[in-house]
Amino acid sequence: MSDQLRPRASLRTAVVWEVLKDALDRQVKAAGRDALDVLDTGGGTGNFAVPAARLGHRVTVVDPSPNALFALERRAAEAGVADRVRGVQGDILGLFDVVERGGFDAVLCHGVLEYVDEPGEGVRNAVAALRPSGALSLLAAGLGGAVLARALAGHFTEARHALTDPAGRWGEGDPVPRRFTAEQLSELVSGAGLEVGAVHGVRVFADLVPGVLVDTEPGAVDALLKLEAAVAELPAFHSVATQLHVLGEKRP
Repeated sequence: MSDQLRPRASLRTAVVWEVLKDALDRQVKAAGRDALDVLDTGGGTGNFAVPAARLGHRVTVVDPSPNALFALERRAAEAGVADRVRGVQGDILGLFDVVERGGFDAVLCHGVLEYVDEPGEGVRNAVAALRPSGALSLLAAGLGGAVLARALAGHFTEARHALTDPAGRWGEGDPVPRRFTAEQLSELVSGAGLEVGAVHGVRVFADLVPGVLVDTEPGAVDALLKLEAAVAELPAFHSVATQLHVLGEKRP
């Protein structure tokens, strides 16, 4: 896949984009239309929205930040897809104040559930925005990755605290309000009426490898990307991933 058809080739987005692109391709075949209606909740500046629009899809981004939406508009214009990207100020708990129910072939909910008071309600709203046979792409912070990172940094008490904290936080200074296990995210998706199509671990190694090694070693970035892709679907690595991605599918 060319760089033009994906978000900036990075260790943070590559695995998720590959899964998402495949899901969109399946939706195109199922719907019998080349252009899908995609909703990106919390889509911010368009890391996924703009590449999806480059594929020909119509993307609505709902985000609470006016600054992010302004940057999205500029980014879409620079990419030549301004006519296929629409930004709307709002959030997932008040989703139907700004978009219609059942109006989208795919919904992206990336980096949102960590910050809402009712994650279950957020997922139910995302599912309610889908058309029959639609797909949900859910990405959230993983508990195990945070525990491992704190332990490797020598913060053993904080690592243990995260294990027992109901929200998966390592302490008062933790910038992430909530983390999840793969099982918790899968239950949220299935509880909202979707079939869990796939679960992926994201940034299993990327956040643990020293940046200087990746930046200076020839071929290191490509090799690490391939390693991340190789382990993403293996359940044994989900428990140590920094983020978890769940693909849910709505069956007619």
